[in-house]
Amino acid sequence: MTARDYGIKCILDEAEAVKGLARQIDDHFEQAVSLMYHCKGKVIVTGVGKSGHIGAKIAATLSSTGTPSFFVNPLDVYHGDLGVMTPEDVVLAISNSGQTDELLRFIPLVLHMRIPIIGMSGNPQSLLAKYSTCHLNVHVEKEACPLNLAPTSSTLAQLAMGDALAVALIEKRNFRPQDFAQFHPGGELGKRLLTTAQDVMRSDDLPVLPPQMHLGEAIILVSKGKLGLGVAEEKGRIVGLITDGDIRRAMERWQAEFFDRTVADIMTREPKTVTPQTKITDIQRIMHRHKIHSVLVVDGERHLLGVVDHYSCML
Repeated sequence: MTARDYGIKCILDEAEAVKGLARQIDDHFEQAVSLMYHCKGKVIVTGVGKSGHIGAKIAATLSSTGTPSFFVNPLDVYHGDLGVMTPEDVVLAISNSGQTDELLRFIPLVLHMRIPIIGMSGNPQSLLAKYSTCHLNVHVEKEACPLNLAPTSSTLAQLAMGDALAVALIEKRNFRPQDFAQFHPGGELGKRLLTTAQDVMRSDDLPVLPPQMHLGEAIILVSKGKLGLGVAEEKGRIVGLITDGDIRRAMERWQAEFFDRTVADIMTREPKTVTPQTKITDIQRIMHRHKIHSVLVVDGERHLLGVVDHYSCML
C-alpha cells in the first residue's frame, strides 16, 4: 500500500467509527443535555492525556455556544484547583477506558460535593460509568492506528460526542448567529454580525445631484463619486437615485436626445435605504434580494448620511 492508501484507509476507518456513535446515543444523552442546560454554575470538563486534549476543545466549543465551561486537569485538582468547583456545577469526565487512575481518584471528590457527573467512555461497564449520573458510550471497534494502539478513532469519537452535546444545547437554548458573534467578536462572523452601516459607510464627497440636472452634467458627478451612483436631493431630502447602469440604458434609449434629459427622467424614486444601526448582514440580504450593489444610509427624515456599497460589506 502507498502512503495515500494508508491515509485513505485511516479516514474511512475513523468515519465508520463516528458513524457508529449514532446507534449509541440513548436516554443518557438526553439526561446529559438536560443536566448541562439546567446547570446554574459551570460545566467543568476533565480528562487525562489525549482525552484531556479533547476535553479542552469540547469545553471551548461549549463556552463559545452559550454554555459556560472550562477544562480542568484532574491532576491539578489535588494541588488547589478543587476550589473552582461548586455544587451548582456539572462535571463532564472523559476517559476512553473509563478506568484511568488519575481520573477515578478525582471522582470521589466530586461525589462528596454532590456535583452531577456526566461520564464519557468507551466502556459502559467501567468504574467511571458506574459512578456517573449518566454515561455517554463512545465505544469504537478499533483504532485507525494499524497497531490498534494510538488513540485515533477513539479520540475522534469523543470529539464528535462533545460536538453532539454542543449542537443539542445550541438548539435547546435557541442560540442564534447574533449570540455566536458576541462570543467571537474578533472573527469574520463576529465582525459581519456586529458591524453596522455607520461603521463602514462612506459619508464624505457623496455624489449628490438636483433632479433637474441634465444627464450630461450628472455623468461627470457620478464618475467623480466613484460609487457608480448619484443621489438626487431636493431641499436636503432624498428624492431619487441614479446608477451608471441607468445612464447607459438612457444613452441607448434616447441617443442624441440624451443630453436634453434630466436626472428626474431616469431616477429610481424609492431607493433602498437603511439606518446607521442596520447590521451589515441585513444590508447584504437587502442587496441580494433586490439585486443592487449599494444602499443609502439615512436618518429619520430621509436626510442622506452615507452610502454602503457591496465592497464595504466585504469585511
